[in-house]
Amino acid sequence: MDLAITAPFVPEQGMTIAGGGFLANAGGKGGNQAVACARLGGKAFMVGCVGEAFGTELLSSLKESGVDTRFVRTAAGVSSGVAVIIVTGGDNRIILDKGANACVTEETVDSALETAEAGDLLVLQLEIGLNAVEYALRKGKEKGMVTLLNPAPAAELRKEVFPLCDYFIPNETEARFYTGILPGSEETVRRCGEILRQKGVRNVIVTLGERGSAYLGEEGNFAVEAFPAEAVDTTAAGDTFIGALAVKLSEGANVREAMIFASAASSVTVSRRGAQRSIPTREEAEKAARR
Repeated sequence: MDLAITAPFVPEQGMTIAGGGFLANAGGKGGNQAVACARLGGKAFMVGCVGEAFGTELLSSLKESGVDTRFVRTAAGVSSGVAVIIVTGGDNRIILDKGANACVTEETVDSALETAEAGDLLVLQLEIGLNAVEYALRKGKEKGMVTLLNPAPAAELRKEVFPLCDYFIPNETEARFYTGILPGSEETVRRCGEILRQKGVRNVIVTLGERGSAYLGEEGNFAVEAFPAEAVDTTAAGDTFIGALAVKLSEGANVREAMIFASAASSVTVSRRGAQRSIPTREEAEKAARR
């Protein structure tokens, strides 16, 4: 659950300031990406755990967006995952408590992937335990699934994880975390991609905010510009991008086509407040893509 408040600036240590516009909104990277997949035309199954606090609301938000929640269980004695968000000037600062997200186990993964088929997409983030992430990637590859890892929030990964990723999709700060290079120019973006591919990743997509996104992989190297938007709140923009990308790839689009659609969808998300409530429908994203 995202607990967001707008403030004129980020307070310093020991400082209390007046904010406003408090918003409690269903979020979480995995949840957001599942909602994006469903709203944008995909058949999405959410795998994970909610807790006793906020669990009912989170499940309701997923279901209302068309996400299949049969593989989401409720963990006893813990809260659902929570994000405390400060929004300043359209940008955000986020503090996470994993809560029930830490309760995702190998058994959770096995149950969910039992009916998965070769060619299905497996989309992962790092808001669950790293052991569960690696296990899911291994099981997905064994089944012939296409694996997408959004390494957020950034955390140390074992070297064996990278070759399990068909698509590795960091933002700028995450790319720097894994490569030691901030992708601030065309050259540094290329170097980030090369380092990640040397680690074993098949395809790298770096999201660059208002500068768009860049691809380095089996379909070549290229950049996709961002669509113009008046940013109100960037929460869930990256999640929308990944959900939209997954939908298009599942429909047989090439990577460039998928990234263009994902950029258009993200441009709608940043123009609205909140996480899941800001994610567009397929019609809204296609309209934005025609601008």
